[in-house]
Amino acid sequence: MAARTSAAFDRTPPQHIDAEVAVLGAALLSRPALAEVVEIVRADDFYRSVHRMVFEAIQDLFSRGEVVDPITVVDRLGRDGSLDEVGGASAIHDLVAAVPTAANAVYYARIVREKAMLRRLIEAGTQVVQLGYEGHDDVNVALDRAEQLIYEVGQRRMASEYSPLKELLSEGFERIEQRYENRSEVTGLPTGFNDLDRLTAGLQKQNLVIIAARPSMGKSSLALGIAQYVTVELRRPAILFSLEMSKSEIVDRILSSEARIDSFKIRNGRLDDSDWASLSDAMGRLADAPLYIDDTPSITLMEIRSKSRRLAQRHGLDLAIVDYLQLMQSHRRVENRQQEVSEISRGLKMLAKELDVPVIALSQLSRQPETRGDKRPQLSDLRESGCLTAETRVLRADDGRWVALGELYTTGERDIPVWTVNRDCSLVPGRMTHVFSSGRKPVFRLRLRCGRSVDATANHPFLAADGWRRLDDIRVGQPLAVPRAAPERAHGLQIASSDVVWDEVADIQVVGEREVFDATVPGTHNFVAEGIVAHNSIEQDSDVVGFIYRDQVYDPDSPDRGIAELIISKHRNGPIGVVKLAFLDHLTKFANLARTSV
Repeated sequence: MAARTSAAFDRTPPQHIDAEVAVLGAALLSRPALAEVVEIVRADDFYRSVHRMVFEAIQDLFSRGEVVDPITVVDRLGRDGSLDEVGGASAIHDLVAAVPTAANAVYYARIVREKAMLRRLIEAGTQVVQLGYEGHDDVNVALDRAEQLIYEVGQRRMASEYSPLKELLSEGFERIEQRYENRSEVTGLPTGFNDLDRLTAGLQKQNLVIIAARPSMGKSSLALGIAQYVTVELRRPAILFSLEMSKSEIVDRILSSEARIDSFKIRNGRLDDSDWASLSDAMGRLADAPLYIDDTPSITLMEIRSKSRRLAQRHGLDLAIVDYLQLMQSHRRVENRQQEVSEISRGLKMLAKELDVPVIALSQLSRQPETRGDKRPQLSDLRESGCLTAETRVLRADDGRWVALGELYTTGERDIPVWTVNRDCSLVPGRMTHVFSSGRKPVFRLRLRCGRSVDATANHPFLAADGWRRLDDIRVGQPLAVPRAAPERAHGLQIASSDVVWDEVADIQVVGEREVFDATVPGTHNFVAEGIVAHNSIEQDSDVVGFIYRDQVYDPDSPDRGIAELIISKHRNGPIGVVKLAFLDHLTKFANLARTSV
C-alpha cells in the first residue's frame, strides 16, 4: 500500500500541453475567442511556465484594450526581457500555426482549467498527508485545516489572489450604475424590516452583524424573523446555529409566527378549527423554505465553519446566524473569556468573508445597562472588559511621558504609541488605537506594596503570575506584573530574561462611582497603566452593531408598550440611528411599525 502511494505521488501531474497550445493559439487568432477564454482560465492554470508567461502578456494587452496578435505579444515580451525565455518570436508564431481555427477555444480552455484544478487537488492532498504525519497537538485543528485546503480548491475559480485597481474600477462603476437604474435603497440581503433596510441598505455580503441585548429583549425572535423572511419570502438559503433553543422550540416559534397563532396555544396544543386551518396553510408555505437549523450545544467555531462550508457547497448559502456568541466555545485554550469571545467574533468575520455572505451573531449583554438611569445599551456594554478612571495615566512609548486616559479621550488622539507586554513578558511598543468612555461605574483602588495604585472597575483584568485576573478575583498578597524598567523599585522577585517584576497587592479599597474609560491595543491587548500591566478592551470585529431595547421589560406600564428600539450604534460603511419596530407579545415576533399619517 505504501509503495503504491509513493508511486502515485511520483507520477507526472495532470496536464494537457496540446490544449494549452490550442488556447494560446486561439487567443492570438481571435479577439472574441480571447474574450471567452479569459473568463475561464488564468495564467497560473497553465502547466508549462513559458505558456504562463505568454498568457500573462496576452492578458495584459487585452486588459488595456490593445491589439492582441503575434507581433504585439512579441513586442510585449521583448519589453519585459522575457522573449528569449519563451523561445523567441518564432515560438509565438508557432502557437498560431498549430491552431488552424479558434472555434474550439472554450472547450480547450475548460480542459486547461480542469487539469489545473486536479493539480491543486494533488497539492492539497499532499499537504493533508503532511498534516497527518506532523502529529498536530489538536487533531480538530488539523481536520479543520485539511477541510479548508480541499474547500479552497473548489473555490479557486471564484476568487483571485489579488486584482489590479484598473480592473475593479470598471466593475465598481457597473455596480453603481445598476443601483442608479434600480433606484433601490436596499443593495444587500433584505431583512423584511423596512426601516432597518433603509438605514443599513440590507445585510451586506462579508459583513459580521452583531445584535446584542439583555435577556428577554427578543434577540432570538429578531433573528428568527430575519431568517424566516429570507428563506420563506425570498427563497434564499440560510443556516441558523442555535446554542440555546432546540430545533423543536424553533419550529414552534416559526409556526406561531407564520400562522399568526398565539405561541402559548402552540405550546399547550389548545387549537380551534380556524387555528388548524392557519397552521396547515403555514406548513405549506414553510415546507420548501431553504432554512437549515443546527442545535448542537456548545458548538465550536471550527464546527460552524465546517458545517457552513458544506452547506454552501451542497445547497448554496446566503445568510448564517449564530444564537448566541457567549455560548460558543473556542477550539483552543485562551487566557481569558474576553479573548475567547474576541477570537470567536474574529473567526465569524473570517467566515463571512470566506463564504461571501452576511453573518449575524447574537450577543447577550451583562447587567451593566441596568445600572444606569437610561437603560438603553451602549457600545461599551458589548465589550467584555473592565474600565479605568479618567485620571489613570499610561506610559507613552515615543517620548516616555505619562498621559491620562481622560486627556486622550478629550483630545480624540488615536494610534498612541504605548508600552505593552508580550507573551514572553518582554516590554514592547504597541499602538493604542483609541480611548472611549464606558459611562459611570463603581470603582475600586488597587494598591501594590511598592506604592503604585490604579483605580478600576471590579471586572478589569490585571496580569498576575498565573494569568489575567479580574480585580474582583485578586486577593491581598497576590503578585501582579509591573515593568522592570519603571522608576520605582518593586518589592517582588525579578524573573530572568523578562522585562517585568512581580509586586504584591497591599490592599483594595472602594472609591465610589466614577466616569470610566477603556482603550484598545491590538495584538498584545494590554498596556502599562500607572506602572501596572492592565488588560485592554478587545475591539469587536463587527461591521454593524445593533442593540434591542424594549422599555416595557423594565416598566410594564410604559407608554411605549409593544414598541421595540433597534439601536444601530456601529455601521462601518453607513449611518447609525434608531429603528422602531412593533413587538407582538402573543406571537413572540417583531414586525414593521405601522406608519401614522400626519
